[in-house]
Amino acid sequence: MRSLTARLAVVAFAASFVAACGGPAPTPATSPSPADVAVASPSPSPSPSPSPSPSPSPTVAYGDLDGLPVDPALAHRLPLAVPIDDNRVARPQSGFNGASIVYQAPADGGETRYMFLYQSGDSSNIGPVRSARLYFVEWAAEYRAAFAHYGGDVQTLGWIKGKSKGLITNVDALAGSAAAFHRISSRKAPHNAYTSTAALRKMAAKRGGPADLDAAIHRRPFVDESPVASRGPSQSIRVPYKTGVVTYNYDRTANAYLRSLDGRAQVDPADGKRVTTRNVVVLFQKFRIDTKIEPGHSRPVIDSIGKGVAWIFREGVLTKGQWSKANVGATTLLLDASGKEIPLVRGNTFVQVVPLTTKVTVGD
Repeated sequence: MRSLTARLAVVAFAASFVAACGGPAPTPATSPSPADVAVASPSPSPSPSPSPSPSPSPTVAYGDLDGLPVDPALAHRLPLAVPIDDNRVARPQSGFNGASIVYQAPADGGETRYMFLYQSGDSSNIGPVRSARLYFVEWAAEYRAAFAHYGGDVQTLGWIKGKSKGLITNVDALAGSAAAFHRISSRKAPHNAYTSTAALRKMAAKRGGPADLDAAIHRRPFVDESPVASRGPSQSIRVPYKTGVVTYNYDRTANAYLRSLDGRAQVDPADGKRVTTRNVVVLFQKFRIDTKIEPGHSRPVIDSIGKGVAWIFREGVLTKGQWSKANVGATTLLLDASGKEIPLVRGNTFVQVVPLTTKVTVGD
């Protein structure tokens, strides 16, 4: 799995390669072969040496979900969306560092749940995978993703069956896609279901998913990182949930937010590295518990379609704006006071979805 640092290195590589190849190196002249000599001529002249071919420039494309320069074969791949368990016994979860976007939102029983979105990056170890909830599917639909899950509540499964065509590729472990998942022995069910991007891509293809993201889908705008002197000196972000407090501390030199959970540095077991992000987006959205969706169960509901307050953190600076999502398949736009889209810095993004009354605090 490639880390954010490895992917960012492509920028430096491309720049240095082009600089080094500013002018093609001359090709040494070659002696004429016997076939190049005219038999009737007593003084044959050598044929002209072939003109030197220019050195090929490295081909780079930009990932749709993170704006990073990558191999063109990876930049527009079908996104993969995977809901991830956040029960305390499910921690630490695997697969954070391969994802382009990570969502975290309230879920059942006061817990939260993540959704990892992969495109140019990969992970050989993703989990624990959990069941679908409608709002996660609505976010996955923005990217026309292959949605990989272990079943779901009645409402969500009904929507997937009847309304998801053209919006997601359904990869349900309990409905024909079990081969893409496996159980680990070190944890008990339902907290032990795992997968990988390789297995999910193979299954998504079998389920009729396209190889690439439709070119017509709206792409979020990205900008290059600023010089160190132009970045904020420091910044901390505290996002409280019922079952844990998420904090981010900005590292100016690395231009990254270091993520912690309940005061402890978060490390991804998939690669053993600290979980970091370039951008943190906080979406304030209506949250409620509904006991009518599925009798006998209290199901979480988040109003992900509509408009609301959004806080966007980039390079140690907070921009307060608005989120706007017109319909299930539309991108959640991040807008400034004038209604223009707020670009993110090239790199991964963590989206923290919180109830309207949540007290998110920001410090130096």
